[in-house]
Amino acid sequence: MAEGLSSPVGPRVVVAGRERDYFSGTGYLGLQSDPRVLTAAQAALARFGLSTATSRGGYGEHPLYGELEQAICAYFGTERALYLPTGYLGMMLLLQGLRGQVERLFVDEAAHFSLWDAARGSGLPMVPFHHLDAEDLRRQIALHLRPGERPLVLSDGVFPISGEIAPLPDYLHIIAEYEGLVALDDAHGVGVLGAHGRGTPDYWGVNNARCLTTATLSKALGGYGGFLADRQARIQHWLAHSAVYVATSPPPLPIAAASAEALRIALAEPQRRERLWQNVALARAGLRALGWDLPDTPVPILCLKAQPGVDLGALQQRLFEADICVAYVTRYTSTPPGGALRIAIFATHTEDQINRLVETIGRLI
Repeated sequence: MAEGLSSPVGPRVVVAGRERDYFSGTGYLGLQSDPRVLTAAQAALARFGLSTATSRGGYGEHPLYGELEQAICAYFGTERALYLPTGYLGMMLLLQGLRGQVERLFVDEAAHFSLWDAARGSGLPMVPFHHLDAEDLRRQIALHLRPGERPLVLSDGVFPISGEIAPLPDYLHIIAEYEGLVALDDAHGVGVLGAHGRGTPDYWGVNNARCLTTATLSKALGGYGGFLADRQARIQHWLAHSAVYVATSPPPLPIAAASAEALRIALAEPQRRERLWQNVALARAGLRALGWDLPDTPVPILCLKAQPGVDLGALQQRLFEADICVAYVTRYTSTPPGGALRIAIFATHTEDQINRLVETIGRLI
């Protein structure tokens, strides 16, 4: 069995009985272990118990779910939000809700498993296009879209291993002439990208009704569960055409309370995101100096691809022996050929930790 955490997640963790610098996972804003978030969960547990023990609707509704959805709306500037048991279900609900509005799906070949599962479950024809390749998307639409059909493009906003950002403006330009839509799973974009931290559309400055997003609270935003946030009329339509929301048990009440508090902190403390961007820039500059070609983006996922003379698996193990935790990935969506070291940067990392990471990698290679 792989070694796991035996301490709260943060920039320093205990793994295998030792305290180590932690550059893995998805706690980008450092909210998962914030004392205010933990206090909110404890208070909800003591007052309300673990769960409503039924699906939402009727007696399964609870003020804590409403408070969380209001916090989502406040953060994203939307009229309505839906809170789901997991982000994995978000695209499934969306595709069910869009039934009759699109006829053919065009899916980035490196899209997350959840997008492919939702696409297959929709029963609509699916056409893959080359990863992040807007011109290939254009070709595939021209080749496969039948007269009268409307396309839906499915992609991650930020890809979980490569850290690449989808070229959203290009996709929207292509589908506009077909009255199509673009749907992003923005799990790794929300909280960290854009002037307001609202994710990939915010990063590109896009405010377009043809762009839909689903996301999760479990990564940068420090909580747990999936969500959709949009206009009231749209949400109501999706609810009327999907069984996901009413047929699944919602997350435990303490999780909803903790998630709402984490969102409120993220909204009130934009300096966390600014600190994250500074840390990302420092790490990217250091690793570029060691020979890795890394794009200049604020994404807190740094993907060190295979290169001649470097055994990435051995490098990860030697970093672990030096009390530094990074992930070595060979089989996950968006993993480049030959595997990669996935390095996650947090707002709570210190400059000394990041410099030590870079210096240690430089010494080991």
